[in-house]
Amino acid sequence: MDSAIQSTASSSNRVVRASLMEGVGSRVVRGPDWKWGKQDGGEGHVGTVRNFESPEEVVVVWDNGTAANYRCAGAYDLRVLDSAPTGIKHDGTMCDTCRQRPIFGIRWKCAECPNYDLCSVCYHGDKHNLRHRFFRITTPGSDRVSIEPRRKSKKITARGIYPGARVVRGVDWQWEDQDGGNGRRGKVTEIQDWSAASPRSAAYCLWDNGAKNLYRVGFEGMADLKVVNDSKGGSFYRDHLPLLGEQGPGSRAGPGGLAIGDQVNVDLDFEIVQSLQHGHGGWTDGMFECLGTTGTVVGIDEDHDIVVSYPSGNRWTFNPAVLTKVNTPSSATSVASESSATPASSSNLAAANTTPVTTQFTVGDLVQICSDPEQIKMMQRGHGEWAEAMLPTLGKIGRVQQIYHDSDLKVEVCGTSWTYNPAAVTKVASSDGAAIGNSSGGKSKRLSALLKKLFETHVSGDVNEELVKAAANGDSAKVEEVLQRPEADVNGVFAGHTALQAASQNGHSDIIRVLMKYGMDLEIEDKDGDRAVHHAAFGDEPSVIDQLHRGGSDLNVRNKRRQTPLHIGVNKGHIGVVKALLELGCHPSLQDSEGDTPLHDAISKKRDDMITLLLEHHADITITNNNGFNALHHAALRGNPSAMRILLSKIPRHWIVDEKKDDGYTALHLAALNNHVEVAELLAHQGKANMDIQNVNQQTPLHLAVERQHTQIVRLLVRENCNLNIPDKDGDTPLHEALRHHTLSQLRQLQDMQDVGKLLMGLGTPGADKKSSASIACFLAANGADLNIKNKKGQTPLDLCPDPNLCKALAKCHKERNSPGAAAGNLAIIRNDQEALSECMVCSDLKRDTLFGPCGHIATCHLCSPRVRKCLLCKEHVQSRTKIEECVVCSDKKASVLFQPCGHMCACDGCANLMKKCVQCRGGIDKLIPFIVCCGGTPPPAPQPAGVMNNGSRDVTQDIQKLQQQLQDIKDQTCCPVCMDRLKNMIFLCGHGTCQMCGDRMEECPICRKAVEKRILLY
Repeated sequence: MDSAIQSTASSSNRVVRASLMEGVGSRVVRGPDWKWGKQDGGEGHVGTVRNFESPEEVVVVWDNGTAANYRCAGAYDLRVLDSAPTGIKHDGTMCDTCRQRPIFGIRWKCAECPNYDLCSVCYHGDKHNLRHRFFRITTPGSDRVSIEPRRKSKKITARGIYPGARVVRGVDWQWEDQDGGNGRRGKVTEIQDWSAASPRSAAYCLWDNGAKNLYRVGFEGMADLKVVNDSKGGSFYRDHLPLLGEQGPGSRAGPGGLAIGDQVNVDLDFEIVQSLQHGHGGWTDGMFECLGTTGTVVGIDEDHDIVVSYPSGNRWTFNPAVLTKVNTPSSATSVASESSATPASSSNLAAANTTPVTTQFTVGDLVQICSDPEQIKMMQRGHGEWAEAMLPTLGKIGRVQQIYHDSDLKVEVCGTSWTYNPAAVTKVASSDGAAIGNSSGGKSKRLSALLKKLFETHVSGDVNEELVKAAANGDSAKVEEVLQRPEADVNGVFAGHTALQAASQNGHSDIIRVLMKYGMDLEIEDKDGDRAVHHAAFGDEPSVIDQLHRGGSDLNVRNKRRQTPLHIGVNKGHIGVVKALLELGCHPSLQDSEGDTPLHDAISKKRDDMITLLLEHHADITITNNNGFNALHHAALRGNPSAMRILLSKIPRHWIVDEKKDDGYTALHLAALNNHVEVAELLAHQGKANMDIQNVNQQTPLHLAVERQHTQIVRLLVRENCNLNIPDKDGDTPLHEALRHHTLSQLRQLQDMQDVGKLLMGLGTPGADKKSSASIACFLAANGADLNIKNKKGQTPLDLCPDPNLCKALAKCHKERNSPGAAAGNLAIIRNDQEALSECMVCSDLKRDTLFGPCGHIATCHLCSPRVRKCLLCKEHVQSRTKIEECVVCSDKKASVLFQPCGHMCACDGCANLMKKCVQCRGGIDKLIPFIVCCGGTPPPAPQPAGVMNNGSRDVTQDIQKLQQQLQDIKDQTCCPVCMDRLKNMIFLCGHGTCQMCGDRMEECPICRKAVEKRILLY
């Protein structure tokens, strides 16, 4: 009896905690029982619910940065000002003033007008008649609470993080130095939505360093900002707000019995967890910390997925099916939040199991499962949990297979095994054959024999269940036997899946052959829109994909997320599946609901083998996703140099390198903005990207690198002879930008009472900040940036620099560059560099004379080269070593020019310039690379024609070639592929086309060889 009472109390406690789950992220103000002085900043100041420590306590982070625990049961310290950031929504409703559909947060329904609703913003904004009474509906399905008219009610001004507030980074900040550094200030310009499902949960902030971005204020309980000088956020009717923690009959229970504050483990195998996460937030590499680590439930989102916090401070979203609750005694203290205490260790939690149930069971007992679905769902919480697949076992008889240490039972029933709460089953016969509740021995034996016979011959009665389970287990004989029954349906569904889908995912080819014999439908979808071929891709079964294809299955089908089997194969990392699909002719570049092609996904997953495979099968690099990123943009954004190297080596048309997004950003812009140095180098050297290309704000990559103070990118772009004096839309050159940033940093340091003079004194010294804008400005001036160019406000770069010492330094750098001796000095520097680069990097005694393959670098002499396994310049594995001999043409000088793409070095400078083909292999020469570049140096400056300024502008002939190539591409797309003379004006059903004269004479498409069923003329 005591254990039953304890179980009931525990269930009640869970219901209470589950009713609080929507509160995480709510914006709150002080409540009627407040007694904590001015922790919140004063009456009307706003905070964010971070998490619930227990049904009685909640952690709130106030906008002023104070975090503390408050009461939310018995005594109510808080009122809910706005619950919209939590994602609570009232489906099917619309605010009759602002037309928000559906209403998020609290719903206010007029008690005097039929079908008239307001959202919280409109209600507190005095919309509709102030004399009318309203009903307050906190959550969907909760009771209506009658509220007095607003006309005579007290209004209070909300204060906190609202437009106009001055802020610094808060407790949940994770955005590096976007704000300019810890303690730097910004101004809130607008309250926005962090996501469509979480309105009013973020603030748009403009930082003093000029950066601007969106930050979380309420989303999932996060507080990225802390207010320094708060601002007004409108008024609200204080006494009309609900109390945080008030319970109502409409409160919703958490999935799987999980509630806020529960501690959970992920006890399943990695592959199973990955598959269950599909559609529930997915899986990333950072989530490996969750395996074997105890976390705390801190939220339950609108899809009923579970948000779990870990000791590292990370929060991850899980499918409730992958989580196992760690049972603790009902008297145990609640788990502290990460903001106030360290979480309990997993060893302590594991020791705190519930009291064993006194009912005695032994292995082999026959038991009957409870037949009430609602009752068993409640009983299963914390005892193996409830799954919909257990529904057929209700009321059935099973045998106890195992008894766990906490008295839970593993029961074999309906051909499968499940874990049950011992209170959810009733013993009907013991393992020795004695029936329960019968004194007559003969009757007992007869009943026992009857029960055993019933159990042994028991089937579920559901032919679909038998078919699907047999298919999943690979039992072809059973499948054949079931399908021969008259009531059998080869396309029958059990637990959301057909037999074909189960067999496909598990790789049972023999089962598929049997199903095909009975005429199953290959294209039936499950609840996620996945078909059999999707399941085969998910299960890494390329042979099954081939079998389904031969049976007529469409390899390009989409699920509800618009993913093809190829998308799934790439995302799961199944190279065999990807290869099989491509070889069978599936389309390599279809887009999912995010607009991503399999190539985008392969770049994100950093799978170079899949990228190569997709490109070999003509994946389209130019297709853009919903954010406007093509494959090159995506690789630059992700900072994936190996992917970029592959893309550039297989790019079909050179002008794609400089393809712009809608905002004018090219791949080089993205690399410069995000400080991806290796990617930028590849775009500059291998891709021959335009260094001076401008986005819609007329910013070059150099502008962006200077703005973000990415020193390495700045050096790279300057070394590649980019134009230092291109103005943006405001007329600012990169030097304007650098000095503006320097001045802003000085002003911030003055505000922080720091010594500006020390900063200037340290400029250029070994201890100086190499990322400082002052250093970048000096570097630009020393490399030819113009100090006298005026922007649209009539300001020169020096006008933006009030520091006289820095102005002198800039003028000196500029003067030295333009002095008569500068050219001779530069030549001397180049000469010294060449001498240094000619020495062997290992012994420093002999000259470099060995060419490494395949990288094409020269780093050592021929004596030291056998000891080198990786190139000392690029770290790539050395596969070949070739000693550099004399020029094979003139035999006068040493070979000093590397031919590309063949990789031979067999001619000197003078002879190489006359060659069209390599004299060693007779291969065509696309590119000549000087000896100094192979040694890791920079090429000597090219001579400029008379009258032409060396300002880093692009070669005109190269631009003309690009335009000619683009024109030819357009012609290829519009001309008939058969005659190549007339325009394409007839399209076949396969999507390919020709001109009318050629198309009328054809019986099959010249491109894909499909029969021509219909001809469509274009006008």
